[in-house]
Amino acid sequence: MGTSTAHQGDTTAVTADAPDETSLVVCSLEEWGPVRRRIRILVDELVTMDPSVRVLYVAPPRDVPFDLAHGRFHHPVGPSLEQVHPRIHVLRPRKWLPRAAGPAADRMLGRQVASAAARLGLVDPLVWVNDASYAAFALSTRWPTLYDITDDWLLAPVARRQAARLRADDELLLRHSGAVVVCSPDLARSRGGRRPVDLIPNGVDVQLFRTPQPRPVELPPAPVAVYVGTLHDERIDVDLVLQLAASRRDVQVALVGPDSLGSGSAARLDAAPNVHRLGPRPYERVPAYLQHADVVLVPHLVNPFTESLDPIKAYECVAAGRPTVATPVAGFRDLGAPVTVADRAGFVDAVSQVLDTAPRPDDADADRRTDAPVADWRERAESMRTVMHRVRAEASHR
Repeated sequence: MGTSTAHQGDTTAVTADAPDETSLVVCSLEEWGPVRRRIRILVDELVTMDPSVRVLYVAPPRDVPFDLAHGRFHHPVGPSLEQVHPRIHVLRPRKWLPRAAGPAADRMLGRQVASAAARLGLVDPLVWVNDASYAAFALSTRWPTLYDITDDWLLAPVARRQAARLRADDELLLRHSGAVVVCSPDLARSRGGRRPVDLIPNGVDVQLFRTPQPRPVELPPAPVAVYVGTLHDERIDVDLVLQLAASRRDVQVALVGPDSLGSGSAARLDAAPNVHRLGPRPYERVPAYLQHADVVLVPHLVNPFTESLDPIKAYECVAAGRPTVATPVAGFRDLGAPVTVADRAGFVDAVSQVLDTAPRPDDADADRRTDAPVADWRERAESMRTVMHRVRAEASHR
């Protein structure tokens, strides 16, 4: 069973006479942890929906040379394989060579994944590729392959050599994967011109985000403006956040989520007395921060990279029902209430308008819009499962 006649690299193919139609090898850009994002959520949903599904989740590798250079490598030499659920194992490979070393670096990672799959007895699993650096590995195994594009990293400002590798891996997967799944209309346009793609947007755990939670003790006192999401210089408009903080010194600004900001941006935010970087929080606690916000902020940069996204927070904001002010980025422009879209020049004024007129979170008549339509993650998992069945079926006839 296979999806391609093109095989790159020298990773040993794993073959058997009895394919396992419910096994997944998920090569993800996302960590496995309390902060749950698209891939992790979909994996959880698929395992819940089908009691026969078994998963090897490949988390981002541990960069051994980098850790050694910075004196912080205190981990076992070999890759870590942890059982996090009766039917889910998480592999954290070890990256021994930089990708600049050439194909050998990717082959070493691929061999660790193949070894873990064999150890778990996964036979001809479907390879769900979110981290495109596993392109050569996925195709060399001859296992059915699905390419899931969640961010258009081809648009991110990276070094020329890295950009060339990203383009090569993307091209390989577009040409030879059994299916290509994208999460946003912009990605559907950019990749759909090359081959058929399946558009499966993001979603939200509707019940979780609409069930009232107590106010987090670490949330600054009201009035508080809350941003929930990854802090990254390519996404969040740091200057705009600082403009808001300077304009409304009576308002506390809480930034909740994984922090990937450069040291300069972090220092500037920390210098503002009413801006608070709270760090990541477990997925189950995220609704509390939105529910108790006087206003939810989405101060995203508007650029080709953010245009390629389908922000999960858009679904979460609608489900939570608190007033939200967003820059005109993809995913927010056409939502309507409770979301207000304002361009950069009018963003601070729009936030002030909400703060001065909207009901407070603790008001008895605060409207949480529990009837606002929004797609649940279960629907998205059903769509993904349909695509996976198709990929397996088509591969079995080749």
